[in-house]
Amino acid sequence: MKKIIRYAVSFLLLATVSCNLDYFPSDALTPEQLSKDPGGAIYITDGNYSMFKDEYEYKGLYASGNTYIRHYMQMTEYPSDNVTLSGRTTDPLYEATVYRTNNTLKNVSTVWWLGYRIILGANSVIENVQDGASVESDHIKGENYFLRAITHLHLVTLYAKPYSHGRDNQGIILRTSTNTMEASFATVGKVYDQIAEDLLRAIQLMSTGSRRGNAGYVSKEAAQGLLSRVYLYMDKNQEVVDLVTDEMLNGASPESKLEPTASYPSYFANALSSKETLWAIAHTSLETKGQSSIASMYINDGMGWGEVFSSDPLNNLYERYPQDVRYTSYVIPKYDSDGSAMMISWPVESAGGDDFRTNELRDVEYDAISRKYFFTEGSQNINVETETVNGYPQHYITSDGKKHDVRLTRKMQHRNSFPLYYISKFSYQDQDPMLSSPVMLRWGEVLLNRAEAYAKLGKDSEALADVNVIRQRAGLSGDALFTTRNFREKGYESALDVVLDERRLELAFEGHRMFDLYRNKKDMDRRFAGVQPWEIVKYDDPKIQYPIPFDETSVK
Repeated sequence: MKKIIRYAVSFLLLATVSCNLDYFPSDALTPEQLSKDPGGAIYITDGNYSMFKDEYEYKGLYASGNTYIRHYMQMTEYPSDNVTLSGRTTDPLYEATVYRTNNTLKNVSTVWWLGYRIILGANSVIENVQDGASVESDHIKGENYFLRAITHLHLVTLYAKPYSHGRDNQGIILRTSTNTMEASFATVGKVYDQIAEDLLRAIQLMSTGSRRGNAGYVSKEAAQGLLSRVYLYMDKNQEVVDLVTDEMLNGASPESKLEPTASYPSYFANALSSKETLWAIAHTSLETKGQSSIASMYINDGMGWGEVFSSDPLNNLYERYPQDVRYTSYVIPKYDSDGSAMMISWPVESAGGDDFRTNELRDVEYDAISRKYFFTEGSQNINVETETVNGYPQHYITSDGKKHDVRLTRKMQHRNSFPLYYISKFSYQDQDPMLSSPVMLRWGEVLLNRAEAYAKLGKDSEALADVNVIRQRAGLSGDALFTTRNFREKGYESALDVVLDERRLELAFEGHRMFDLYRNKKDMDRRFAGVQPWEIVKYDDPKIQYPIPFDETSVK
């Protein structure tokens, strides 16, 4: 019976379509009912959580795969330098990948539309549940402050310029009540101020209660963790340090908050029960999406499409220390059946005259005398040479009078010339290759938030100490760890650059990379093989933000 009520309430509450036409149907729970029975807010709150993952039909467009979380993960990760799309597709993920978005795309419209559905549901609880009625009702209200905050954060980071580019830039519509008659846009600064205020309120309300279940529900610690991200984005670096050190850790060791090295390879498949997870979007085994899942583009294990791979630049970074468990566990190279064969690959201009690069692939043999790999071009043997760049080996060949950096690997399977490096961070929950509970917030990020804040405060030793905690958890030691003496020898100009690379390694595919570069006013180098323009995307290029959906701007 409770389940029926929950779904009925969430459906009735969220039955409308346009952001500017939000209203409460007459047969939904009323403010008076919520006031008298705060327990009813649980069902609305659970409906709010569900909107992050459930499939919805938007304006007659097909519902399959049309979920907030799938679009969000693709819109944040695919424009980065972490992944390689191996072919064109009619899915709107393509436009996100190549920065050719427009205001009528399904992903652009759906995330906006569902985002404000979630905010509306959160506002209904915030407005109508009285403070202090019970520990439980305060906690439920705190959860909704968190949900309102994170959804506003998602929207302002996608549809507006980064905070660091100016507080007075146009932001998004700020919704802090169920009265949707006004639809004016707030500045970026005002939106961030409200997000921080909401999280402080969430922390206060959830301070005496406990999380309602697994990590699919938020808690005081989750609100603190998200606030550390918000403060970091706002360049409030001392506040980040104080929050993480004094309030979140409060004397505990950073290591104690992380999933141990031994179990980290299965962390994402078991994220809901891990101490590291602050919040994940919970999916049960009955909610697997098959080919419409996030995993389906990253892996082909039974039914996935397997068309998006780990990029060459990211693989190169991982392979500086190939024993890194983040690489060995979550990047899956698909080798050819001949286990002894080797190959090289390097990017070349597309034969079709497109503005992207495909790969040139060559099988290579080993010459025991010269101790070099080579291939034969006509009557000439071309050797694979090796040089040291920033303390790490780099392979290259010289062909047609040009030097080409190459990747030397075991012979691999490929699609359209792109070697298959599958990604499994969104797979294997309950042994289902298409199922996961996507992690939205975890301790690994929180520690790296503090590391970045330390670096910006000029506290390099403290920043590198946090980085090393993360690296040690990844199974690295000795020379693989950073000191204030060796990071420049490894090619880094600053401790901040070390932190940003570590964020890339640790948080790869989780939707952080694009924001991490652009908010730090760093360009995105996408000059690697893949179906994206061969270019450097400038941090201030207007195309780094998604357009406000046409359905929003066209309503008067």
